[in-house]
Amino acid sequence: MAQVKPEEISHPPMEQLQGCEYCIDSNPPWGEAIILGFQHYILALGTAVMIPSVLVPMMGGNDGDKVRVVQTLLFVTGINTLLQSLFGTRLPTVIGGSYAFVIPIMAIIQDSSLSGITDGHERFLQTMRAIQGALIVSSSIQIILGYSQLWGIFSRFFSPVGMAPVVALLGFGLFERGFPVVGRCVEVGLPMLILFVVLSQYLKNVQIKEIPILERFSLFICIALVWAYAQILTSGGAYKHSSQVTQINCRTDRANLISSAPWIKIPYPLQWGAPTFNVGHSFGMVAAVLVSLVESTAAYKAAARLASATPPPAHILSRGIGWQAVQTEKDACDEHQGIGILLDGLFGTGTGSTVSVENVGLLGSTRIGSRRVIQISSGFMIFFSMLGKFGALFASIPFTIFAAVYCVLFGLVAAVGLSFLQFTNMNSMRNLFIVGVSIFLGLSVPEYFSGTPCLLNVVLRTRTLDGFVSPCTNSHFNDYINTIFSSPPTVGLIVAVFLDNTLEVKNAAKDRGMPWWVPFRSFKGDSRNEEFYSLPFGLNRFFPPS
Repeated sequence: MAQVKPEEISHPPMEQLQGCEYCIDSNPPWGEAIILGFQHYILALGTAVMIPSVLVPMMGGNDGDKVRVVQTLLFVTGINTLLQSLFGTRLPTVIGGSYAFVIPIMAIIQDSSLSGITDGHERFLQTMRAIQGALIVSSSIQIILGYSQLWGIFSRFFSPVGMAPVVALLGFGLFERGFPVVGRCVEVGLPMLILFVVLSQYLKNVQIKEIPILERFSLFICIALVWAYAQILTSGGAYKHSSQVTQINCRTDRANLISSAPWIKIPYPLQWGAPTFNVGHSFGMVAAVLVSLVESTAAYKAAARLASATPPPAHILSRGIGWQAVQTEKDACDEHQGIGILLDGLFGTGTGSTVSVENVGLLGSTRIGSRRVIQISSGFMIFFSMLGKFGALFASIPFTIFAAVYCVLFGLVAAVGLSFLQFTNMNSMRNLFIVGVSIFLGLSVPEYFSGTPCLLNVVLRTRTLDGFVSPCTNSHFNDYINTIFSSPPTVGLIVAVFLDNTLEVKNAAKDRGMPWWVPFRSFKGDSRNEEFYSLPFGLNRFFPPS
């Protein structure tokens, strides 16, 4: 047998992914861009509908309240996304609702001062105002921390070895929103998963007028076909005698969104009334803000790679929506997140904001990383959030269909994270140890905390006479700890950064990938940064990068 040459089995590291049709600053034709933007809008509906559908009934709200919260969340998502793509990081990312805020919001809902209100609608209003107050306070703290450069100081310890597990866990950590949800309605979810994979991968070379229709628009085509199939099953009475869980996940008419939605309704600040403020509520919400910060940092790294842009430098990550203020050099992305969460608090979206991971994955699936496409999608979000009936029509898509798509898109984002390892020495036992332990603990620790709501009681062995763990002795502390350690990327960041900066650091810079990483820390470190990240309308003259 002929000896295999090393160059025949090795692949040199590449800063930009191969096969990207349109990168961050190149634009597809307007017709294609509109359809691609509509795809991103449809994909963002999954989270925008799911979070209010879970939280609003627990708050005492009815179907009408749920529709208004969905509309508000979509409206603010559109505003945040547009501002972010114009004046923030300028990456093609959707800024949508965050699941990281669910734990502290649940704590507010269960607060005895609110849960004891007998009138359902009044309880909903009072709970929403409490959530708004907590979001406003926590966002303010995050903005202060950002301008104090604390996150910038901490981010100096990042490297490709440390960030690869964090970005990977951004996708892997969402596995519960994938096939476990598909399994709740296999007859709808599984065909969607198979069809999406076949059209977007196996038939991606099918072209009409030199346009790879199935690759670029596979999400739109698949959702339309499977949604129609689900409607046929619903209309045909297939779920008439099924269990409640099956009907919720399979039927297209269970959300009651269309009948409850007004024809036209424009969300506005303080629409639920004046926010109320409580120190305990805000304490738990700060933890969610920190988790959102970590997850957004990882998502921006992934989005930049999928859009064929350079890794966003310190100044770009710190700029965000706070671009009006005089910027200082710091490695942070918290100002724009702080302003975005402040808007959530003012409008009353019922949750905070973060970068939508599924929309980042769609950049890779379509191979379109254009900024314009995301700006068009923000227009759809704002428009349909005001036209209630039309927006509710699209929001009636069963969540099982979205879960099937998540199986692909979350996995794609995770793989992007692993691709950062190409710049490191993975023949090093040190690096293998750091990556392996970080990913494993990033999955294992959140699994433990999801089943241990009262950690302080477990540590102190606080039990009742019959042996059961007593109610939480310090619910605010438990909310804070559970929020942080229930996030796989956050746990991964803590473990990876600690190990990477304490384990055999001397003479390990090359193995860690620092020669490639360091130039991207500053705006002037790479000449391409100006092309990708400069502000529009000549604003760089007034707000020059430091």
